Amino acid sequence: MTLVAFAAIALCVILAALAVFQAALIAGAPLGEFAWGGEDRVLPRNKRAGSVVSIVLYCVFAWFFLMKAALVPAVLPGIVVDIGVWVIVAYSLVGIVMNALSRSPKERWTMVPVAALLFVLGLVVALG
Repeated sequence: MTLVAFAAIALCVILAALAVFQAALIAGAPLGEFAWGGEDRVLPRNKRAGSVVSIVLYCVFAWFFLMKAALVPAVLPGIVVDIGVWVIVAYSLVGIVMNALSRSPKERWTMVPVAALLFVLGLVVALG
């Protein structure tokens, strides 16, 4: 297995774990201190809608990285995949900053490392 393939698979595993976390938030799990600024123990309706959007985005992100790593057939032109992957890598970098600025210590201490790992893995795939 190549480093790029390993990075893409690891990235997808992390995105899947984040999707499960977001699904738990949608279901009313008292984990809100780890997400969305940490202001709510149980997320209100508008933030739960944001969690739904997050799950959709995670799926799109995974699909792009799997295409870039040639682990699934590329159904989009290569240039679209390349640009998409770099946009997601930049988004991950913004995620590091946004999570670092959170008022919630729980969010900062858990999500900054997760976002940083996603950024590094995404960079490996993007450069590969």
